[in-house]
Amino acid sequence: MPPELEAAARALFAFLAVPDPPGPADLIVCLGSYDTRVAVHAAGLARRHPAARVICTGRDGNWTRGRWPATEAEVFAGIMLDHGVAPGRITLEPRATHIGENIAFARALSAWWQVAQAVFVTKPQTILRVRHTLPVQWPGLAARVDAPPLGFDAYVTDADFRHRLVNEMVGDIDRLIAYPALGFQTPCEVPAPIRAARDLLKANGFTEHALP
Repeated sequence: MPPELEAAARALFAFLAVPDPPGPADLIVCLGSYDTRVAVHAAGLARRHPAARVICTGRDGNWTRGRWPATEAEVFAGIMLDHGVAPGRITLEPRATHIGENIAFARALSAWWQVAQAVFVTKPQTILRVRHTLPVQWPGLAARVDAPPLGFDAYVTDADFRHRLVNEMVGDIDRLIAYPALGFQTPCEVPAPIRAARDLLKANGFTEHALP
């Protein structure tokens, strides 16, 4: 990737991937995706919060459709089991296909539980979208958003992953800008340099996840 595109990708990642500080949790919601490191991180949180219930949510999405013979929720739950989370703690939500449904369906599943503090575990680059979707899909919930604690260099594993990541980040900036007017997210201030970085990447072909 040319240096100017690399710089633009890093700028988007730095903007999107800022987690909330650690805190208590009696519900851990693990959002399915193509990145199974999210499930490993969620398992670590579950071990640190042994009384917390766990929901693994996700059917498939843009990057996982046809990838596994099971839903994202089932794959991620299996990883969490392998990392020491007891099966009785995990509830599957195997229908969601995007962030809004991840949150809304998790809310419906936990309607009869006493949830005081929740943590939503997602990919680093999706933190900001989850944060701005939560007040719409689960108003009033005391929640924070977390992700595997990896910087850009540690997070990107190979050229294919980098390609997928950059396309996704471009699309996420599009959605942070467009979705508040559609009622899908709360407003998010996207600075001009981030918009410019998004535009540069779009102009160079990173449009697979972009809005029309």
